Amino acid sequence: MSEQNTLPSWSRDEIAARVAQDIPDGAVVNLGIGLPTKVANHLPSDREVILHSENGVIGMGPAPAEGQEDYDLINAGKQPVTLLPGGCFFHHADSFGMMRGGHLDVCVLGAFQVSATGDLANWSTGAPDAIPAVGGAMDLAIGAKKTYVMTEMRTKKGEPKLVEKCSYPLTGIGCVSRIYTDVAVIDLGADGAKVIDIIDGMTFEQLQTLTEVKLQDARK
Repeated sequence: MSEQNTLPSWSRDEIAARVAQDIPDGAVVNLGIGLPTKVANHLPSDREVILHSENGVIGMGPAPAEGQEDYDLINAGKQPVTLLPGGCFFHHADSFGMMRGGHLDVCVLGAFQVSATGDLANWSTGAPDAIPAVGGAMDLAIGAKKTYVMTEMRTKKGEPKLVEKCSYPLTGIGCVSRIYTDVAVIDLGADGAKVIDIIDGMTFEQLQTLTEVKLQDARK
């Protein structure tokens, strides 16, 4: 068994809880399709966070209880959602106006690759059967005041997702400010990749073996 398979890792719900921990009170937030939708279930009850979905919903709550789903009320990933008091839904074009107009404080997206300087590749691996459209991800990545990525540190094949330069088609350039993985939280930007949190039981040296990107230890 390789060392990679014996290293500790956060579950997907634990990654989501770690993201939720960093979202400030009063923020307007978009949660991307897939893994990021889990963040809604971990937002602190004493913190007001206004959740937006690109298909035209604002004021979403956590996922509905089993048997309480209303499939006329869904997020961009076609998952049923709940609506908090004061929430509403509206035209798709108005939703994109919010995204492009800089009205989102944070968006949380998944990724295939992220570069050390914050470039994002999250819509295609270049495979022949890939969906031939970036969708709203590019509007979110560039339009939000902060873009976070939530993903595993490596692919199922053991390839790093944090890379020096993305080899997949880009969604946005220099847009990702922080990546939340199953083993660490890393700030990205012009100064490179700065580790601000590591899972208990893993050393900085072990983390460095999971990516070719030169990491900086910025933990307090």
